[in-house]
Amino acid sequence: MRRTGRHFLQIPGPTNTPERVLRAMAQPTIDHRSADFADLGHAVLSGVKRVFQTSGPVVIFPASGSGAWEASLVNTLSPGDRVLGFDIGEFAKNWMEVARRLGLDVEVMAGDWRHGVDPDALEARLRDDRDPRIRALLVVHNETSTGVTSRLPEIRRAIDRAGHPALLLVDAVSSLASIDLRHDEWGLDVTLAGSQKGLMLPPGLSFNAISNKAVAASRTACLPRSYFGWEPMLASNATGFFPYTPATNLLFGLRESIAMLEEEGLSNVFARHRRHAEATRAAVSAWGLEIACQREDEFSPVVTTVMLPGHDADAFRAAVLERFNLSLGAGLGRFKSQAFRIGHLGDFNDLMLMGTLCGVEMGLEIASVPYKAGGVDAAMTSLCAATVVKA
Repeated sequence: MRRTGRHFLQIPGPTNTPERVLRAMAQPTIDHRSADFADLGHAVLSGVKRVFQTSGPVVIFPASGSGAWEASLVNTLSPGDRVLGFDIGEFAKNWMEVARRLGLDVEVMAGDWRHGVDPDALEARLRDDRDPRIRALLVVHNETSTGVTSRLPEIRRAIDRAGHPALLLVDAVSSLASIDLRHDEWGLDVTLAGSQKGLMLPPGLSFNAISNKAVAASRTACLPRSYFGWEPMLASNATGFFPYTPATNLLFGLRESIAMLEEEGLSNVFARHRRHAEATRAAVSAWGLEIACQREDEFSPVVTTVMLPGHDADAFRAAVLERFNLSLGAGLGRFKSQAFRIGHLGDFNDLMLMGTLCGVEMGLEIASVPYKAGGVDAAMTSLCAATVVKA
């Protein structure tokens, strides 16, 4: 049976692709060795630097965020190098697994999936590493599985206080263009991302923003690399080109998405995401439910993970999809079947959020999940209060 109306895609990525970006992509593919393509290449390579808030190079690969993970590792490290990872969620765990498969020595700091990276514990560990043996830190900025955002400026200060030389590698797949992220100011060495979240594109592009320290590390790194090598990319990018066939039409879309972000203004984009997250948390609190994140200063602006202890969260999600054509994110890893996730990022506005939260509240009713009514009203009150213009 045909479902009427629009599908609400409220997973935390891939996000809704706006019409402007779709139209930008829907044009004839051009010769990727032409002068016209060089103009496109220069435009996206310079524009994406502004989104990462860096003056250094940003490399763009035709790949998903997983490709960005691999690129960050193979360009900076050698077989047997020790890296320090943090068990704060499913994507942090998966990135560490990529490092293991590449032959790196992965040390794991335990976590409960309800908090981000602890800067104090990190500082203590680095102070103990007197040799030092740890070559790099793998930090997920916004852990999409848990709705927890690690405190990157505090992490940078902890590294500096310890006087440790480790590279700081940061997964910003779900934070770039949604949460304030300052590659240069915060002393990040490799910041990696994908196209399918805050950049409002379909999956298919991945990014590495690279510090001078990371470029220097790449000159002595010995892990095998070819497709994900920075050196040929940087050489070709200098003239607006790529060393192999790029995802041309996605680059058309990227140029448009950068324009949209800059028209709104990055500070306004970040504020919008914070406002929608606050309204979502107000709804969850009014329902009498619990979110996964347990620190107020680590609440994610882009995804809220809602716990449903004693209930099958996947059955709840299936009921919501069937009844309301609303897709919510699944619980992952430790939270499988125990939680669902509400994505509120990308090309998103107040009415889209209210429609989503209405679907969740009605879904709680039809799925017989115990809750208190009034979550939607609480979210509406939060949104209205946040948008009042004072004289």
